Amino acid sequence: MAWGWAHEHCPSNPVDVVHHLLPQQPGKSVRTKHQPAMPWQDIPAFVTSQLRSTSRYDVTRPMLEFLILTAVRSGEVRGMKWAEVDLIGAVWTIPAERMKAQVQHRAPLSDRAIQILKNQQGRHENLVFPSPRDQVELSDMVLTSFLRRVKAKSDVPERFATAHGFRSSFRDWCSEHAYAHDLAERSLAHMVKNRVEAAYHRTDLLEQRRPLMAAWADFVCGLTPIVN
Repeated sequence: MAWGWAHEHCPSNPVDVVHHLLPQQPGKSVRTKHQPAMPWQDIPAFVTSQLRSTSRYDVTRPMLEFLILTAVRSGEVRGMKWAEVDLIGAVWTIPAERMKAQVQHRAPLSDRAIQILKNQQGRHENLVFPSPRDQVELSDMVLTSFLRRVKAKSDVPERFATAHGFRSSFRDWCSEHAYAHDLAERSLAHMVKNRVEAAYHRTDLLEQRRPLMAAWADFVCGLTPIVN
């Protein structure tokens, strides 16, 4: 009733001018901040020059290399537990509660990934990559600070690569090397958004993904040539 009374005395709608005063809000795709990613062609040299540490107390470098090899998210590798690892079967099973989509993810482990895990044995009874001093899960800033310190190159001008960005690097490498879309997406634990399509996807294609992750590991370790 108050608005009706006001409208009789002021026929124009005062709200009409709001869009002239406030800036237009960007769409969701614009609001989503791009994570700077290292160009996939630069990863082998980066791994060789920056991540091959011989120090027993260095956890950051092997953890970052393991993250790159498995194409997982930072939180998944920082919170990785020995109970999730099957060294004989060469598979890492991340429980649903630790996954972004709340769905269990199995990551096939390459020979190099297995080697990194074996080097981590004996550090902590539960955590695979514990902080050396406090023996607790490392914070995300550990990887961020390291990448800034070594000035890790990215595809965004004046910004350094991020840990999450290596997932994009992996995805680009898969596309450039003609790997099946489904295998690449499942390796990243991306969910199938189409309900009809998802109903037919009752397997995680673990064994089919093994050759893909082995080839990625060979590339990351500099064992295969870079072909654009």
